[in-house]
Amino acid sequence: MNTPNHPDDEDILYLREGGPQAVADLYSKYRPQLERMVEFRMDRRLLGRVDAADVLQDSYMEIARRVESFLEDPAVSFFVWARQITWQTLMMSHRSHLGVQKRDARQEVRLHGGGYSQGTSVSLASRLVGDVTSPSQGAIRDEQTQQLREALDSMDSVDREVLALRHFEQLSNKEVAEVLNLGKTAASNRYVRALERLKKIMDETLGT
Repeated sequence: MNTPNHPDDEDILYLREGGPQAVADLYSKYRPQLERMVEFRMDRRLLGRVDAADVLQDSYMEIARRVESFLEDPAVSFFVWARQITWQTLMMSHRSHLGVQKRDARQEVRLHGGGYSQGTSVSLASRLVGDVTSPSQGAIRDEQTQQLREALDSMDSVDREVLALRHFEQLSNKEVAEVLNLGKTAASNRYVRALERLKKIMDETLGT
């Protein structure tokens, strides 16, 4: 079978030749990115109830179980596939602990690679407001978070994801392009545009 033309061709080859140890090695390689994704996108209501390590452990078990099917016809790189499985695992945790129904998930805007746009505004707003307020400013913080979330909802959904992937998941432009199924130039241009829009939003809502 020919090796697919993906950014991680070597990963695909290693998985096919290395068996379970290769899965473990590659998961360890990408674990920091996956952990940042889980910590950024986890619903704040789960803090103290669910640990990122628990989500990662469950996602690893699912990846190991499904890797043979993935290798039959890999449409994306191992990293993007592993990220998608990890996202799905996190969503299952949300549903289990918060009672989120499947129909609610279907109403969210699905982006290539496992990102959901609706939740991104919430996560972005919480992190950005947290950077400019102290824990003692609880009421102000909640109000600003809501205002910022509403403003972020007005952004293009893909631009919003680009910001989240670059700044909080700390992915490279190449990785962002693959996650969102964009060309690298398009991903870079969207990032510049999104930064300009974000600066304007923060000036208007937070006075930064």
